[in-house]
Formats: sequence, structure tokens, C-alpha cells
Amino acid sequence: MNEHHFTYKIRQHLNRGLHELRPEITTRLAAARQGALAHQRQVVRQSVMATVGSYAHHHLDHLHLKQLFTALALLVCVVFSAFWVADQRVTELGAIDSALLADELPIKAFTDKGFDAWLKRASSQ
Repeated sequence: MNEHHFTYKIRQHLNRGLHELRPEITTRLAAARQGALAHQRQVVRQSVMATVGSYAHHHLDHLHLKQLFTALALLVCVVFSAFWVADQRVTELGAIDSALLADELPIKAFTDKGFDAWLKRASSQ
């Protein structure tokens, strides 16, 4: 017997038992159901931006000031390191370009396939 068949049998048994209940029990059950429905949360339609705001508000309420400062410090470090690495790369490329422009190489040297490999090897050292 699979799960769907088992739940179907339980539902049939409960439905048969429902007709055998006394009227005062069905009245109490109906009142309890109405009370439960009154306390149930109502679905409220919100826009996407309101949902994002409530999500951020809910998660930011539980953060402590120490956690916020730590996250901010980490963000500043990441941004600073990204700019520093980019600056180092630009400086390195500028040094290579100025060395190439200052040298008196013929045009054929720049189009040589081995020159590109030498340039990459020289810049990695």
C-alpha cells in the first residue's frame, strides 16, 4: 500500500466518522475552526521593493553594532585591496610600456611570436 492510497483510506474513514458525531460536538468544532481562522495570519500583497525592505529590516534588527563595524571594516579592506592590486598592475604595465618605447627595437621585433613569450616571461620575473 503506497502513501497516497493510505492517506485516501484515512480520509474516507474520517469522513465516515464525521457523519456519526453529535450536533454539539460539530458546533464546538465549527467554533474552534472559526477561532483558529481568526488568529491565522492574513496574506498581504506587497510590492517587490517592500518585500526587499522588510527582508533587510528583519535581518538588520538582529545584528549588533560590533557585527556591523566588523562587516564595514571587512568591506573597506576588500575595496582597498582591489584598488591597490589594480594600481600595482597599472604601474607594472606602465613600466613595461615605457621600457619598450625607450628601447630602439625594430618594428619586426614587436610582431615576432617569440617576443610576446619573452615579454610575458620577463614581466613575471
